[in-house]
Amino acid sequence: MIFTGRSVDGLDEVRGGSGASGIQQDGAGGRRDVSAVAIAAGWFSSLRRPGKRKKSYQKQAKSAWDLTVLSTTQLKDELGEVVAEMEAMEGGGLTADETKPSNKTKQTSIGRKKFNMDPKKGIEYLIEHNLLTPTPEDVAQFLYKGEGLNKTAIGDYLGERHDFNERVLRAFVELHDFTDLILVQALRQFLWSFRLPGEAQKIDRMMECFAQRYCQLNPNIFTNTDTCYVLSFAIIMLNTSLHNPSVKDKPSVDQFISMNRGINNGGDLPRELLVSLYESIKTEPFKIPEDDGNDLMHTFFNPDKEGWLWKQGGRYKSWKRRWFILNDNCLYYFEYTTDKEPRGIIPLENIQVREIQDRHKPHCFELYAAGSEFIKACKTDSEGKVVEGKHTVYRMSAATDEEKDEWIKCVRQSISHNPFYDMLAARKKKAQKTNVHSKS
Repeated sequence: MIFTGRSVDGLDEVRGGSGASGIQQDGAGGRRDVSAVAIAAGWFSSLRRPGKRKKSYQKQAKSAWDLTVLSTTQLKDELGEVVAEMEAMEGGGLTADETKPSNKTKQTSIGRKKFNMDPKKGIEYLIEHNLLTPTPEDVAQFLYKGEGLNKTAIGDYLGERHDFNERVLRAFVELHDFTDLILVQALRQFLWSFRLPGEAQKIDRMMECFAQRYCQLNPNIFTNTDTCYVLSFAIIMLNTSLHNPSVKDKPSVDQFISMNRGINNGGDLPRELLVSLYESIKTEPFKIPEDDGNDLMHTFFNPDKEGWLWKQGGRYKSWKRRWFILNDNCLYYFEYTTDKEPRGIIPLENIQVREIQDRHKPHCFELYAAGSEFIKACKTDSEGKVVEGKHTVYRMSAATDEEKDEWIKCVRQSISHNPFYDMLAARKKKAQKTNVHSKS
């Protein structure tokens, strides 16, 4: 999501730039025809993020995407430790010392690790072992404290469209105190407590709760919550535009003001308020919460969709579970959610998606090239080198039929347009609407 600074009606013209995908746009808005090598090079530069100080062993890396032996071993050791602990606790059962603090502490630790791998199962485990009560308030408090919890997993759980999850979300937001904070300060606090999920509808629910809470605690700032909602997103996009190095033309304060005209129930917000918000973001960008080993948010802020899928191999038709992220008209896949670099990237250029039947896996769909033999993509090989993909199709399997349909819908929307902007456009029009009935 890149704020262009253009004055538009509804923000639906505020489109992402090259962003994480690294695919350039020509002056007319069409894509340039670049070679696979050039595309890969662009991806490398766009995917690299400022990291912690590199150690000497990283000098041995074979490419920009090379996962070092040490980091790979650490990931495997961590996963092995989690599995071993879970098997030991669940398979062998607990002794009479079950009530001892040490065992409760260990159970809590396992519950947190379960949560980071599967939020729903983690909460169920903690409730089952009487470490949480099955109330929205208690679960919200657990997520708000966030001790040992992955910020991505917190966002995933809060964003689920189930009655209990939505009540947890409301209780979670109510734990934040935004009293007498300017909007940008409140956003800093809110966005630090979890990572926004990728789906537009999940974002909508979460930001709706934020806007309601902010307006409740600061009743004399905005005429309605829609104004707060739209301005919050304008601030988030401004942050991206001012501090993302891939955005060459930085928006001015006048462009930011122009973008937000008419959103206060048909009227304009005070210029001094918008200037103060602009200067705050320009001076200090949002701090991104870093999970243990997981800094995907540096690159993939507000993806269109993300989740686990089974992916069929190209040369060898085996199935492997991969974490997929749909963002900026590209589909990225990772071996683990904690990986800092994707194992492969599939640009959705000249790509179509269709449902497919497979005798080995249920709920399948596949990407296929429209008018060319191979799909233009790249991946890392067994040695960590980046190579061009040789797929004519990419076949994936979802966990459920509903999940398969959702992936197909999101990929199709990403090919044509981003549904996030449609959602935001509708909300902006609502915020701009004047009270016609009161005038008639």
